Amino acid sequence: MLFHLPKLPAEVRISHLNARVNEQRKKVAQATATKFEMLQLAQQMSKETRLRKKNNQKVFVIDFKGDMQASAVENLREEVTLVLATAKAGRDRVVLRLESPGGMVHGYGLAAAQLVRLRDAGFHLTICVDKVAASGGYMMACIASEIYAAPFAVLGSIGVVAQVPNFNRLLKEHHVDFELYTAGQYKRTVTMFGENTAEGKEKFEEELQQTHVLFKHFVEKYRPQLNVEKVATGEHWYGEDSLKLNLVDKLQTSDEYLLGLLPQHDVYLIQTRRKPSLGEKLGLQAAQVVDQIIPTVVDKMFEQLAKANQSLTQLRDPKL
Repeated sequence: MLFHLPKLPAEVRISHLNARVNEQRKKVAQATATKFEMLQLAQQMSKETRLRKKNNQKVFVIDFKGDMQASAVENLREEVTLVLATAKAGRDRVVLRLESPGGMVHGYGLAAAQLVRLRDAGFHLTICVDKVAASGGYMMACIASEIYAAPFAVLGSIGVVAQVPNFNRLLKEHHVDFELYTAGQYKRTVTMFGENTAEGKEKFEEELQQTHVLFKHFVEKYRPQLNVEKVATGEHWYGEDSLKLNLVDKLQTSDEYLLGLLPQHDVYLIQTRRKPSLGEKLGLQAAQVVDQIIPTVVDKMFEQLAKANQSLTQLRDPKL
């Protein structure tokens, strides 16, 4: 019998970016500035602190780095829930630093739904794309109140693709029969091992088109200023062209955008990670032990080989 242990609770880290940046400013000033310049810096930081306290506006920064399965959605849903439970809509803002080339429809659909929660609650959501937000990544990006992109960031790819290898001819050559049993006419349209029919291929293509239509409607709903039919060709564009096509609102890196917020807003970075299980910890410790042992063993081995080679050389050389 297999026992499935429950997932351990998420570990949340909150970093005050203002304090982090100010600490670095002090270190640089201590190494390069005069006493008068140090005094000016202290006065400037004190002024910024008073201004932030007066404005009383917080910015919560979340990171999403997507893979094919959109597995980062597990952390995203925790972070969104935390913002909804603690921040004040209409006053506080949310920034998502997004990087994703897209992937599974259901995974990115769920990730996008998490961001819709923020929009529906009344939060101003800014999404910054420094590298790529394509396909499912752009599905997430289009929910933003505003999209900022780096000049060479890749955006778009509003399309759907599916690749299915078929080994049916190979099986036939080796006299292997593949039998598939289904209930329901379209329970299985195309397969990897069976012989795909024209009807099955047509139905599969129809399903892809339906998904594409849903994708386009979703983008159109949250980004009405975009000519969806013009860009929903599966193509992607770099920042400058993305701006012309209204895929983004401004060309700017996330670093520049956040730096501009620091003087007047308290900016907090929210990072969530799952605590490693006991098995994962043991595996990590074992890997560390191996990493420590292997170099020692290899060194010893080469040392012994060197000694053996030296002995052989001495035997071959004539003696006087």
